[in-house]
Amino acid sequence: MNLLRYTTVLFDLDGTLTDPFEGISRSINYALEHLGRPPIPLAILRTWIGPSLRGSFASVLDGDPGLVEQAVALYRERYGPIGSTENHLYPGIPELLGDLAQAGCAVCLATSKPQVFARHILEHFKLDQHFTFIGGASLDTSRERKADVIAYVLDQLPAARRERVVMVGDREHDVEGASEHGIPAIGVSWGYGSAEELRAAGALAVVGDLAALRPLLGV
Repeated sequence: MNLLRYTTVLFDLDGTLTDPFEGISRSINYALEHLGRPPIPLAILRTWIGPSLRGSFASVLDGDPGLVEQAVALYRERYGPIGSTENHLYPGIPELLGDLAQAGCAVCLATSKPQVFARHILEHFKLDQHFTFIGGASLDTSRERKADVIAYVLDQLPAARRERVVMVGDREHDVEGASEHGIPAIGVSWGYGSAEELRAAGALAVVGDLAALRPLLGV
């Protein structure tokens, strides 16, 4: 094992630790169906993973705030009890998280998914034991942007844990959110953002598998 390069690693969830596409796509189209709107093709729905759900719904609901909130409520109606478990863990993730925690790294979650759902997913996969802190978006709009979630997570950590921090995520929002706090980001291309998207956003490095990620983290 190499020396840890970072005292704290912030992980995105969707497209980084787990593949949530089945549950998210079904829950989105469930919401639209109940609003009398046509379903969105799966190829387009792939771009919805990562950005704000409200923003994505606004793009297909004419920006109508009332309809957007109805869509979010309907989405959560299905996603909470059903969609959150229609999720698949990427191979090798439990071992990576365990090795980081055992080496003394503070492993934290920083996801734009509502925190209550994120915790449920980590508990479902028995990953929560590896995390120092599980941070996510609020159910309202007060903490929704990735940069705001990162700020929230950092506020929970002692000063010593905020000195050498890195973000690991699969979308440009992860890279840009980390950059707002002066934090470097490593992009992973096995999720929903391309290597080109991640590099254009300013990722420190882009990796295609865990074998390439581990040396960058020192495990």
